[in-house]
Amino acid sequence: QVQLVESGGGLVQPGGSLRLSCAASGSIFAINAMRWYRQAPGKERKLVAGIITGGSTNYAEAVKARFTISRDNAKNTVYLQMNSLKPEDTAVYYCNAHTKVRVTGVDYEYDYWGQGTQVTVSS
Repeated sequence: QVQLVESGGGLVQPGGSLRLSCAASGSIFAINAMRWYRQAPGKERKLVAGIITGGSTNYAEAVKARFTISRDNAKNTVYLQMNSLKPEDTAVYYCNAHTKVRVTGVDYEYDYWGQGTQVTVSS
């Protein structure tokens, strides 16, 4: 089991910045990737950014050069720094942890989700 607690959402004006945090606890040894997703009203949940155990990152085209995902292994926390925010970035942001464990030669994978944090970009 992995528990994820997100924080850092809020209301910001266009062009502003926010930093989201996602603190993981529980079976963190099984986590091999952490990702941020977002879901706008009436739309499907979409991947925003991800970071894998080795440190490689990936971003959705819509946020490249504006958002940065990072992690602090000592705090078991992943961050999403969001700069130059636009109204279209408004959404509920969810932290995701992908786990993979091998038991007697069989891989078991599971996704855990945080509760979500609202980000609203508006003047």
